[in-house]
Amino acid sequence: MTRALAKNFALVAATLIGLFLLQFVLSDYYVLTATRMMVLGVFALGFNALFGYVGLLSLGHAMFFGCGLYAAGLVSYHLGWDAPAAFVAALVASATLALVIGAIALRTARVSFMIVTLMFAQVFYLASLYFSAYTNGLEGLSVPEAQRRFTLAGLDVNLADAVTRYNIAFLLVAASLVILFLYLKGGRGRLAIGVRENEERTEMLGFNIFAAKLEMFVLSGLLSGAAGGAYALLFGYVGSTFASFQYSIEALLFTLLGGAGTLLGPLVGVVLMVTMIDKLSELTSAYLLVIGVVLIALVLWFPKGLLGTIRERWAPWLM
Repeated sequence: MTRALAKNFALVAATLIGLFLLQFVLSDYYVLTATRMMVLGVFALGFNALFGYVGLLSLGHAMFFGCGLYAAGLVSYHLGWDAPAAFVAALVASATLALVIGAIALRTARVSFMIVTLMFAQVFYLASLYFSAYTNGLEGLSVPEAQRRFTLAGLDVNLADAVTRYNIAFLLVAASLVILFLYLKGGRGRLAIGVRENEERTEMLGFNIFAAKLEMFVLSGLLSGAAGGAYALLFGYVGSTFASFQYSIEALLFTLLGGAGTLLGPLVGVVLMVTMIDKLSELTSAYLLVIGVVLIALVLWFPKGLLGTIRERWAPWLM
């Protein structure tokens, strides 16, 4: 392992240790907030895998979050599946959808790609409203508590319990970071970055560009769907709002704030954004205006996001 990889590994390990220990010092309210941050962080990690490392801007990633959300929620609500089976259904559904959508959308480029992903996402969102007999539309539905409680290796697991919920969200973040770390340090990860930096030259070297993009598209959709499935099962709610355009923009915002193309940047962006909303909303009803001013200042001082700018100026080894 090179020195740069060792530093990145140590940084990821320290981050995970810190996240695990946080549950012992936070109040119940902040344990719940941190759980939500971690789930949204996985969603942002999935978005960043495509946008940050391949350079493809999808405006429809809420579709994959919503796919995982609905896959887990609907099989639990209507079919009575327990949480592990429902989560597997979320993974399979989101990966399959990403494979199908990617095979179509990746035949376009740049602005056309953005529009196509947005159109597919809007179709998914409208479908969630149209089939309200199953989804209950904007009102959504609650995952039965019986399906959020199961036995694993002889242990009774209750997803309504705050500590259990936190640790499962932590395991999801840890698994996502490990998968991305191993992927990015290998040849496939370097190929993805090569596509981002100079697609034409990479293709001239004999690499299958379409396959490389599709592979990352599926991985990106899988992680986003895993976040959606986890959200449905951990918080017990499924609604069309989570598949709306707003959530695609939030994933983009999280990534840009933390630093696109950095491994931990999306997590930093989620923590920053959620914390600002949480704190400022307690002080003023015009908190969105204040957040807007803060974001403009951040963009001016950190044009590549927090970790992206730190990497550019002081730590070029950051992955």
